Amino acid sequence: MAWEDSEELRELLDRLKAISYVKPDELPNIDLYMDQVTTFMDFHLESSKRYSEDKLLTKTMINNYTKNELLPPPNKKKYSKDHMYLLILIYYLKGVLSITDIQSVLKPFNAAFFGGAGEVPFERVYEEIFAVQKSQSDAAAKDVARKWKAVQGTYTEVADKEQQEFLRKLSLICLLSFDVYMKKQLIEQLIDKEFAPHEKQSAEKEKEEKAEKAKKKEEKDDKKEKKDEKKAEGKKK
Repeated sequence: MAWEDSEELRELLDRLKAISYVKPDELPNIDLYMDQVTTFMDFHLESSKRYSEDKLLTKTMINNYTKNELLPPPNKKKYSKDHMYLLILIYYLKGVLSITDIQSVLKPFNAAFFGGAGEVPFERVYEEIFAVQKSQSDAAAKDVARKWKAVQGTYTEVADKEQQEFLRKLSLICLLSFDVYMKKQLIEQLIDKEFAPHEKQSAEKEKEEKAEKAKKKEEKDDKKEKKDEKKAEGKKK
């Protein structure tokens, strides 16, 4: 069987092409409570599940995102469309990046654009990010097919067909993993250069503010101590 006629390859590519994103017009036009948010996400991102019993988003996750400043707090326990867009972005980003890196990217983004704060609506940003989804899915499928073809020419000297197939699958996994690794390195470099400095500045500012407060408290305590000493001396006299 030719490599391009492999049923297993076709299944892999079909699965890859089936991955889609939640379109803006699929989002409800009303704010949602947390239970409604988790139900919506679980339904619309079902194709991304690895196992049928997987939970894509839980109340604990949402609370942690808010706590870590990836997601602004809800308004009266309700989540807006902007919240939903963010949760979808977080879902995809967390498969590759650490929470710290996602925080570095989303904190300045939220500060500048959440809730209509910037010139560009959140929905437009979301649409632009996913506009190339179809072409990227096709490109990714072609790249997987090329890698699959490349490993079919390896281990031709291995007589045991099961061992040969195992080694080729291992090579494919390593090839795909190295591709992800290189892109992850590039993403982290971009974050460190373009986004992390914002976090560093915020941390330094917070440190300076704490130091200033500590200094003022120390000066206040010194004044009180001197005042108490004068009172004590007056009583002695």
